[in-house]
Amino acid sequence: MPVQIPAMVFKWPVARRIPRLWYRLVLPFLGIRVSVHGEFITARPLLVVANHVSWTDILVLGSAAPVAFVAKADMRTWPVVKHLARLARTIYVERERRQKSAEQAGEMALRLAGGDPVALFAEGTTGDGNYLFPFKSALLSAASRTIAETGVEEVFVQPVALVYARHHGLPAGRKDQAGLSWIGDEDLAPHLVRIVGDGGVDAEVIVGEPIAVTAGSDRKAVTRELEARVRALVVERRRNAGIPLPA
Repeated sequence: MPVQIPAMVFKWPVARRIPRLWYRLVLPFLGIRVSVHGEFITARPLLVVANHVSWTDILVLGSAAPVAFVAKADMRTWPVVKHLARLARTIYVERERRQKSAEQAGEMALRLAGGDPVALFAEGTTGDGNYLFPFKSALLSAASRTIAETGVEEVFVQPVALVYARHHGLPAGRKDQAGLSWIGDEDLAPHLVRIVGDGGVDAEVIVGEPIAVTAGSDRKAVTRELEARVRALVVERRRNAGIPLPA
């Protein structure tokens, strides 16, 4: 994406759209088809909050909306991925260093105030596709900071569920979910080879109704509501797709 570098340097509006086009080009080579249910709102500032299953979530969600992602800082050292993340205007966070949280929230707030939709995976880690981990309220601090520092009255937070619904045309059950997910310290290369070699994945992006966060909003209460909404979207979509629900 040679044009993306000058687009980022000179802050051209096209810089928001180029990564989305790239994601759409790459996904077929990985054997992943994406369908979107619901609509992203056009109002800004917009923070998109989703569940997290795999590194492929970035491509799946990024193909559906022109978002800038929030990712863990060690992605900056991953071969190949670090270059792609830079071109996608990724915001890095160091979750283990609390003294950096204010600075990181400030960068997110600047992006939001500038009109960039920002997407984060509120679990803070990947799951196995069957369960959701609790959402971390600290990641939503950028919404409060955007309101405090820019004078906007509200920030919209939109919940999104990512579901890998079918595998080779059949409902993706527990075993399929385990194979598609990228958990813990698994190396990227073997998982990439497995995904490319197998293919036949239908991923779904289910967009929920947004929540308007204001200066008086309780961040923890908003986080709980977002988690409940994403969980409900995941359960409903799995049920409709014929995917067995976890016991």
